[in-house]
Amino acid sequence: MTEIAKSCASTAVSVSVTNLVCEVIQSIGTEEQKRRYIPKLCGGEYIGGSFCLSEAGAGSDPSGLQTRAVLDGDEWVINGTKMWISSAEYAGVFVVWAVTDPNVPKGKGITCFLVESDNPGVSIGKPEHKMGQRGSSTNPVIFDNCRVPADAILGKPNDGFRIAIAELAGGRIGIGSLALGVATAAMDIARQYASEREQFESKISDFQGIQWNMADTYTELEAARLLLMNAAYLKETGQSFMKHAAMAKLYSTEAANRACYNALQLMGGAGYTEEFPLERFTRDVRVTTIYEGTSEIQRVIIGRELLREIA
Repeated sequence: MTEIAKSCASTAVSVSVTNLVCEVIQSIGTEEQKRRYIPKLCGGEYIGGSFCLSEAGAGSDPSGLQTRAVLDGDEWVINGTKMWISSAEYAGVFVVWAVTDPNVPKGKGITCFLVESDNPGVSIGKPEHKMGQRGSSTNPVIFDNCRVPADAILGKPNDGFRIAIAELAGGRIGIGSLALGVATAAMDIARQYASEREQFESKISDFQGIQWNMADTYTELEAARLLLMNAAYLKETGQSFMKHAAMAKLYSTEAANRACYNALQLMGGAGYTEEFPLERFTRDVRVTTIYEGTSEIQRVIIGRELLREIA
């Protein structure tokens, strides 16, 4: 993810979202669901997959989603609109969350479904015109009397919210890694530029202020890399990693935003032009502190986990 993002954050986020879809199917899907979808996602028959959780009124609080699924005979009928769905125009399959039991406490009656993109009840809304990551499509996805068979349920009925929370924790490692890649690429370009640009009869990299800027920024990026690798290691070895993923996502995305602006400052007016990719990196990195859980939500998660440890 980090290496891909050094070249293109839009491609990296498309990879990240498809990773999420594959992982949730691999983790909790039936053998039939795994055989049906994972080879298509990994082999390219499906260009990507999409994660349909967020809604206009349920972003940072996904338990407040309003999409409904009602059992009609041996089929579920899904109605609702999902917002800000990455790769929606190109997805072969959607992982969709819907309320299946509105009579239980908030967040308890949510079920996860697999919905294929060619389902006649699925339509894709107009693409969002975004500040950055323009190469990644972001659209509303509308479910209008969308009928799916009973075996489209992913996991257990009314267990969808727990699934979403668990999968988002892993996705944060990916987005943190994406941010690290963008920031590293930005600083590498600025460092090279500083070693060539001359002012006051010296290369600007000879000035201590420039060197300290680079020293502080690269140190932050190395700290971000280690936080991300630690969270990934804990996840890979089956240990609790939610707090560590939130810490890694929070720190790496905030550090990446600082790094891109520091790189822009090092390059001065040249960095502000489209001749160099700095302006794109700076636009692309901004959303990393917003999607896959805002920095504020990461702090809520970290604080909650710290208190849970001593409860």
